[in-house]
Amino acid sequence: MTDPVVESDSRPVSVSGGWRAFLWIAALYNVAVGLAGMFVPGTDTDGMVLSLLVACFGLVYAIVASDPLRYAQILWAGVASKLGVVLLLGSSGFGTGSDAATGFVVAGDLIFALGFIAFLLTAGRRSD
Repeated sequence: MTDPVVESDSRPVSVSGGWRAFLWIAALYNVAVGLAGMFVPGTDTDGMVLSLLVACFGLVYAIVASDPLRYAQILWAGVASKLGVVLLLGSSGFGTGSDAATGFVVAGDLIFALGFIAFLLTAGRRSD
């Protein structure tokens, strides 16, 4: 079995700084949204637990950002969760009488899901 970080010609493969920045932004986004959700007045215990899980996904994205090629496959869980949020909340996030915060979360999750997919499909490819 070959090392997924090294191409067949044994030259190391790297990830651009742009992808690393994107992954760090995803981490900060999830931590910020998760922590903010925990402290919204009137949030019940279920909402706090959900917000804690969102923040914990931010920690997962930070781990991926620290070594993107090694941990890239973990992002499939992020793709599933973010697309799930888009499917579950999308209509309420952008419909009549929608909540601006929900729209922000849905839009952010869609952007990050698409970015994760792009990264997963292109990670480790050399441009030379």
